[in-house]
Amino acid sequence: MSQIKARLAELGIDLPSVVPPVATYVPAVVSGSLVFTSGQLPMVSGALPATGKVGDGHGLVPAADAQAYARQCALNALAAIEAVIGSLDRITQIVKVTGFVASAPSFTGQPGVINGASQVLGEIFGDRGVHARSAVGVAVLPLDSPVELELIVSFA
Repeated sequence: MSQIKARLAELGIDLPSVVPPVATYVPAVVSGSLVFTSGQLPMVSGALPATGKVGDGHGLVPAADAQAYARQCALNALAAIEAVIGSLDRITQIVKVTGFVASAPSFTGQPGVINGASQVLGEIFGDRGVHARSAVGVAVLPLDSPVELELIVSFA
C-alpha cells in the first residue's frame, strides 16, 4: 500500500471517484511538474450535499457545513490529481489552494470555510501539504454550490 493510501486509511478517508465534468473541460491537467485542477465542487455520489449561499440565518448554508464541503472539494481534487499522475505519493507539494465561497452579502468568514480544505490537506500530506491560499467570496457558483476549490500541486 502506498504511503498516502495508508495515511488516508489511518484518517478514515475514502478517496472518492473523479467527479465527471459538468461542462466542456477536464478535471485536471498536467503541465511540466505541476497539476492544475479545474474547480471542484463538493459532489458526493454525483450530487451536491447542499446548495445556496453561506452565512448566518434562515435559508443560508451554515459556515461549519460549508467548511465540511470545502474538505470534500479537496478530496475530489485529489481524486482528479491521482487520475492524471497515477499516485498521490508522487505529490511533492500542495502549492496553491484557491477557494471560492458563495457568500451572503454580510458573510466575511471565507477563510474559515476554506480551512476545511487546508486542514485535510495538512492531515494527509504533513509538511508537503503547507500551501499558499486564496479564499474568495463570490455571488454565486456553478449549480448553486456553496463552495468551489482549485488546487495546484507539484509532483515528481
